[in-house]
Order: sequence, then C-alpha cells, then structure tokens
Amino acid sequence: MGKKQSEAVPRTARKTVAAGPRDGAAEKVVRDSFTMPRGDYELIGVLKQRCIGLGIAKSKSELLRAGLAALNQMPDASLTRVVAAVASVKTGRPPGAKKRKRKKSRRAKGKNK
Repeated sequence: MGKKQSEAVPRTARKTVAAGPRDGAAEKVVRDSFTMPRGDYELIGVLKQRCIGLGIAKSKSELLRAGLAALNQMPDASLTRVVAAVASVKTGRPPGAKKRKRKKSRRAKGKNK
C-alpha cells in the first residue's frame, strides 16, 4: 500500500523555524501588516479573554505567534486540512479606508530651509 503524504517526507527533512532568540541574543522583530476577515480578527479578542480566564494575559501578537507555533508542530495531513479550511481574502485595504497623510518630520522640515 502507498504511504500517506505526511509519511512521505521524514519529519527530520521538514523545515522548522525555531521560535525565540538563540544564544541569549535578542531576536530582531519584523513589522508587517495583513488582511483578515472581521470574524477572525474578533476571534483574537475571544482568545485573549479566554487566556485571561486561564490566568495568562497575552497580546494579539503573542496569540498569533502561538498559532504559528501550533501550525508548525502539526503533521502534514493536519496542516493541509486546517489551511485548506481557511478562506482566501482579497489583500489590501478595505473599501472606504482612507490613507492618512503623514506629517513632515522636524528633520524633513529643516532640510527645506
């Protein structure tokens, strides 16, 4: 009989990313933005309240990172099932969202003189 897809690639051959700093050095952080449905965004708040009820206060960022860690530990079959269940959304700003004008910094203002 054929092997399952999750068994086809040995666990050691999968690429995993360590979560956290190595050798005591602070890991660099990356700022990014993304788009998600309102229901998923509200789920973050529900999970934050659930954690508070368990006695652990976590930020949105920490919850998202915990979710990534959980996905990374899943076998391929489970990951495929979970990722396939997530609907794709159109990227970009929602309709009607206006772009804010940035104020010129003092440094930029001084250069124009």
